[in-house]
Amino acid sequence: MTRQVILDTETTGLSWERGNRVVEIGCIELLQRRPTGRHFQRYLNPDRAMEPGAQEVTGLTSEFLVDKPRFSEVVEEFLDFIDGAELVIHNAAFDVGFLEYELRLLDGRHGTLASRCSVLDSLQLARQRYPGQRNSLDALCKRLGVDNAQRTLHGALLDAQLLAEVYLALTAGQGDLGFAVAVNTMTAVAATIDATGVQFARRVLRASAEELHLHQARLQRIETASGGHCLWTTDLPAGST
Repeated sequence: MTRQVILDTETTGLSWERGNRVVEIGCIELLQRRPTGRHFQRYLNPDRAMEPGAQEVTGLTSEFLVDKPRFSEVVEEFLDFIDGAELVIHNAAFDVGFLEYELRLLDGRHGTLASRCSVLDSLQLARQRYPGQRNSLDALCKRLGVDNAQRTLHGALLDAQLLAEVYLALTAGQGDLGFAVAVNTMTAVAATIDATGVQFARRVLRASAEELHLHQARLQRIETASGGHCLWTTDLPAGST
């Protein structure tokens, strides 16, 4: 059964490399592309001040966060919620970078996010479908008819809920057609080949004598119908393609 977790975070600033921290995590669970009603949301005390830009877009203040649990206090519950799922994240490198940083701050005793989950970046999906267009979450909500009127400020749980709707609209029909299974299978095969360096011999299917005879007869009918000229029976000059 396909289990996905739509995930979003809010942070004290834009760069974990400069010591910024996660201040909110929001997650929505999907099973077989259907919301289960299960979610995970926590505000976190980052033990540092919010940067002005982050405070402006989230509305979160240091005063509000000071009595909230630290990441170390919720990490077990968080990892239990996401363990084994495919994470769907918009601009995944940002959120994954912050969460991996938070895990490293705990001396690595909880492992890495990459060892527990696969990640699907919905921003990359949107860019493939709408190249050259704005593909922010707000822009996608407008384009795909998702109501984001309540999004006056950025919030991890609200953004995860909106992203769930955007993702389902963005990939509508793929599950029914089996695309998701095919993509996952091809990705797994590619990863195996990359990891092992092994290249498997391709199976070659050759036409039978009967099939060759039927093919030649069809070419002759085409040649007759076209007044004596058929591209497939014309000898091409050497080196032509």
